[in-house]
Amino acid sequence: MKTPVKSHNSENVVDFFTGKSFSELHDQRFIRLAPELDGLEMLYSNESNPDKLFSLKVVAWGLRANGEVVGLVPWLNDIVSCTEVCDPLNGQWEGYYDVGIDEVFFDAPLHKIIELETSAEYYELECENEDDVIQELPDTIGTHAVLANAGNHQLTLVEVVSWRLLHDGNIYGMLTDAEKVISTPVLPGDDCLYAAQKHDDFRYFFQHQIANKIKAEDPEALAAISMLVEEGQ
Repeated sequence: MKTPVKSHNSENVVDFFTGKSFSELHDQRFIRLAPELDGLEMLYSNESNPDKLFSLKVVAWGLRANGEVVGLVPWLNDIVSCTEVCDPLNGQWEGYYDVGIDEVFFDAPLHKIIELETSAEYYELECENEDDVIQELPDTIGTHAVLANAGNHQLTLVEVVSWRLLHDGNIYGMLTDAEKVISTPVLPGDDCLYAAQKHDDFRYFFQHQIANKIKAEDPEALAAISMLVEEGQ
């Protein structure tokens, strides 16, 4: 007589790094993206400047498998939900901001929720592999990636061409491999693109304001990025 094998309940299996159950992680994975084209921003604060609010442009809105819709921003070394940002100075999300009408709000705009829900239903895909591409959106906010070569201590700024959503819910910033470019301009989906977060030299994402200061060799910006890179190695 065979001994029955006990099956693991996914509610009881917890991811070591996040502390969340695998079923919870599955429900929170992103299944559809919509670009942010009206300049909406994320507001956040930190302990060092308790009387100030800082802002970052939202690059896209994401629909989770559980139906939740959240704004997404490039944040340190990943693209993350606005509501889950974690600032090194004990910062936190404070809301969304519409610059045009000077209004702060806390839930995703209704028109983006409708867009995501209807497009997810229309483009419902059946994928065989976790790394199958679901979507790829062009970057519209001037995001740059900082690459740091540990061998020669050289920093390189590379423009993010697009954001690629995979079937497993991961979102990757796509960079151009100059040696593989066949034709220009390089567009989302091009074979010469590679995922920043999977590259050994990748350190951080920056929006264009900081990237331009680094390009202009602004002393404060260079000192800050050098310190961040050293801490990240």
